[in-house]
Amino acid sequence: MTPAQAGRVAWTVLSMFIVQSLVFGLSVLPAFYFWTWTLTWPVPVLIRPAIVATTVVPAYLLFAFVLVALSALSTRVCGWRTAPNGAWKLRDLEWPLLDWVRYMVSTHIVRVFVGTFFRASALWTLYMRWNGAKIGRGVHINSLSISDHNMLEFGDGVVIGESVHLSGHTVEAGMVKTGPVRLGRLVTVGLGSMVGINVEAGEKCQIGALSVVLKGSKLEGSAIYAGIPARKIERRSRAADDAESADAAIGFF
Repeated sequence: MTPAQAGRVAWTVLSMFIVQSLVFGLSVLPAFYFWTWTLTWPVPVLIRPAIVATTVVPAYLLFAFVLVALSALSTRVCGWRTAPNGAWKLRDLEWPLLDWVRYMVSTHIVRVFVGTFFRASALWTLYMRWNGAKIGRGVHINSLSISDHNMLEFGDGVVIGESVHLSGHTVEAGMVKTGPVRLGRLVTVGLGSMVGINVEAGEKCQIGALSVVLKGSKLEGSAIYAGIPARKIERRSRAADDAESADAAIGFF
């Protein structure tokens, strides 16, 4: 490792430590004050432990919302993002790669402390939108393995199943490569599937469970894909599309 590389790595680690310490500490602070306030209530000593115990969930909800907001704000202010169309050698330790590392670490912290309980909820979708993703209305994301949020574009009504792995990067032969993932309106990705970079799925496309969509794939709208690698197995009927569109319109308005 050259002195320049060592300096970049040292600054990356130091900046991550400072920013994440501030974000986490400030997120805990409202919950701490909330607990402190409950201890001032004029109640019998025997009842006080029960009151403190019942405030655990409200305090966690407060912590989770503040952590989501501050984490997304910090990555935006610091400019930590996945650079589009990137290709960096891991051994070179260039700044765009290190910015990506800091972005991923920040995302992972929120994933551990918030995503475990809030995946598939409106808060989880909101976090991804705040953290750089372009997400439409009525989107449900039931997976913790979604990263590189600023590389993602999901149309209205997209559904991501449990344990889906979808990101804007891949690591090949010692290089990190990045690319967007675009899912059109009403696309469904089945549980356990993997979606590579530079993938585009047309409106109302369905990806079956445990499928692998190779990088650079262009999936047709109103079609069903499944398998390893994912291949088109059926085209949806027009009657089914019309019925689904009517249901979606009812749900969105």
